Amino acid sequence: MKNQVREIRKEQRISQKELAEKAFVTRQTLSLIEKGEYNPTLKLCLAICYVLNKKLDEVFWIEESELTDEKI
Repeated sequence: MKNQVREIRKEQRISQKELAEKAFVTRQTLSLIEKGEYNPTLKLCLAICYVLNKKLDEVFWIEESELTDEKI
């Protein structure tokens, strides 16, 4: 899954720590999400979007090439 969390967070001048606290996750988890090394739950995606005041598809998406017959 791709995301724009880091870019949007920096545009809004919010620290990782601040966003993590407001989304109720650790800063380490948020860092992994920003690097694309952790796929958050839908609930966490929505929490992050709420804090950033963005729509889900503005922050998170999946590339068509990532869709396969395998379990997603």
